[in-house]
Order: sequence, then C-alpha cells, then structure tokens
Amino acid sequence: MALLSYRSKPHCGGQGVYLRHLSRELVDLGHTVEVLSGQPYPDLDRDAIALTKIPSLDLYRDEDPFRTPALAEFRDWIDVLEFAHMRTGGFPEPLTFSLRVLRELRRRRRDFDVAHDNQVLGLGNLGIARLGLPLVTSIHHPISVDRRIEIEAAQGLKQKLGKRRWYGFVGMQAQVSRRVGPVLTVSESSKVDIVKDFRVDPRDIEILPLGVDTRIFHPRGSAAERVRGRIVAMASADAPIKGVDVLLRAVAKVATERDVHVIVVSRPQKDGPTEKLVRELALGERVRFVSGVGDTELGELLASAEVAVVPSRYEGFSLPAVEHMASGTPLVASRAGALPEVVGDAAVLVEPGDVEELATVLRRLHDSAEERGRLGAAGLARVQERFAWRAVAQATVEHYRTAITQQNYLRLAARGRGAT
Repeated sequence: MALLSYRSKPHCGGQGVYLRHLSRELVDLGHTVEVLSGQPYPDLDRDAIALTKIPSLDLYRDEDPFRTPALAEFRDWIDVLEFAHMRTGGFPEPLTFSLRVLRELRRRRRDFDVAHDNQVLGLGNLGIARLGLPLVTSIHHPISVDRRIEIEAAQGLKQKLGKRRWYGFVGMQAQVSRRVGPVLTVSESSKVDIVKDFRVDPRDIEILPLGVDTRIFHPRGSAAERVRGRIVAMASADAPIKGVDVLLRAVAKVATERDVHVIVVSRPQKDGPTEKLVRELALGERVRFVSGVGDTELGELLASAEVAVVPSRYEGFSLPAVEHMASGTPLVASRAGALPEVVGDAAVLVEPGDVEELATVLRRLHDSAEERGRLGAAGLARVQERFAWRAVAQATVEHYRTAITQQNYLRLAARGRGAT
C-alpha cells in the first residue's frame, strides 16, 4: 500500500495524525505499507513502515516561511513551478506533490497493489489511474469551507483577494475529486459538504469515522488531580476557522471573576493576529502556547485539564475532540460542522463564534465539579464505544480490496475490447 500525503505534521493537523495511526494499524494487520510524504515528514510508529521522502522546496517551514531558495536548490521544472506559484500568492503543494509522486509511482508501479491519497487531490492524481494502480482517496473535509471562512474574516479588499489567490488550489481539488473514484470521508457533515462544494456524486462517497490512540490519550488519576482552572485546546492558533480568538476572548471574560488559565497546543505566528490579541486582552500569564511536545507529554497535558474546548467555526471531524474525550476531560465544543455528530451528548455545545455563550459555559463548568465529572465520564464512554483505529484500518482495507477488484475488471474489459 502506498499512502500519499503532501504534508504530515505529526501532532498538529489531522492529515499527519491520520497517516500515523492508519499506517500503524495496517502494518499490525499484516499489510506492507509505504508512506510517500512531503515536508514536514511524519512520525511513524513501526519500523516496518517505509518512509519515502518526496521533498518539496519546503517554502513554508516554521522557522523561515515564504523563503527564497538558493539557486542550487532547484532540481527541475516542478521546483520552478512551485516557487513561481508561491511568489504569486498561491499555495502550490497539493499540485506539485501530486506531480512528484506520480513520477515516483510511474517508476515503481509494480511495487504497490493500491494507492491511498490523504487529501492531496492534485492533478497528478489523475495520472495514477492511467498507471493501472487502484486509488482510494480520503477527503477529511473540503478546503472550500476553510476558504469561505478565511475570506469572510479577511479585512479589506487586498486581504480578501490575497486569500482567494492562496486558496486557488481548491478549484483543482474539486475537479480531481469528481474524477478519482471512491472517496472516504469522516462524517455525514463532511459528505454533505463534499457533495455541495465539490459536486462529487454521493454514491462515490463512503463514511468512515476516525479513531483515537488510547495508549496516549486516557485519564490519569482522579478528577481531584487535574489542575484547577486549567483549560486546554488543540488548534492552529492563527487560522480563523479554528476559533482560538473566540476562546481567548471568552477566557479573558472569565478570568475577571475566576482563577482560570488556558493552554493552547499550537505555535502562533510571531507578532501575528493571535499574539496581538493576547496583548490586546492583557491575558499575560493566563495563556500559554506549547508546540513540539511528545506523545506522553501531550497525553498528560490533555488529562491534566479541568475543561477542554474545541471552539472551531467548522470541523469535518475533529480528532482533538475525540482525544479530549478519551482523556476523560469535560468538553465544550462548537455547534459547527461535524462536531455535534462526533461528540453526541458527551459535550456541551455552544454557538460558533459566540464569546458570551462560551464564557458562560466555562464559568458554569469551573463552578460545578458534578457537571465536569458527568461530562468527562460521558466522553470517555463514547470513545470506548465508537472510535478505535483498529476498526478504522480494517474497514479501510475492505475499501482497498474493492478498488483493486474494480481495477481488475477494468483491465479485463480493456483486454476484451482489444481482442475484438
């Protein structure tokens, strides 16, 4: 199996987390797995998983975003295309990764039985079918939703035009998604959005929820051992779709009356919108951002909180929501996208973007150990009943088998036409 992912950040961003856990479970089921990824490269849990690096120019590395590479770094025309696309305000990685990975698969076609695209949806993917290699595609949610929210949040015509250019790849993804064959998605909400925004035939889409690694995310000790007043969130700090601004404004209100603080698992842009908001709200030591933490530290952090928050304006699934619930942490989540579907009655739901409602719920939970205990137990029970990576991998393999069978029929049919 070839798992394709244009960027695979291990702990922040659903694509890297999905790749890591799915690859582990596939290997544990006895399959041979090779990950083909661009930067940032994934953390993989088994030595048996091969990692083939498909390097880009890495134009968006954390320490040097939108960099200008040295002339010696350019290897071919795809690198030139990638740099030119970036310099004109676009995001080239889905397209350029798909072209590079097609070149790799063309050279190694006989090494794989099936390819699984982890939401690349680049034009190069259309060439995979011409290689005769069965392809299964995961779309966690259509990025058209991110585009819509970011354009709405942009201030002024220049910012709005800039966001439209940045998200120019979304049109390509919609075109590709209608032509690649079977699509897996993670929730009914995401399926509806894929049909609506990308115009994919609903008969081509199967729903397969994600899982959670309970070796990492599980309760530690008793409720009394949680840090009093601690609120935790895992979300890209500067992305409007993730609602970190809403959380910070709500915490600022609660902090005038209660001894609370918030830890956000993310790295905000230096002097970017989130850092400016923290200064504007005078949160000071009430807020802390952490990044680059290991599995054990992350699991302990989530289990140390009195309350977890997923304040997103949209989610196609939300692995963080499931990880918070698996940690036995009382969860507050937005009534947005797939979140109500994922959390059921095991979380308090609030209107996305409503600072006052979120602040009211945070005050109530801070004051009620009984409600926190009930919510934490309900979340843990829901995870144990519904979300397991082994089940996700087993179901995914069945989709691989179906794609292989269909490709074999097409091959036989083509031979038959040739014979006549």
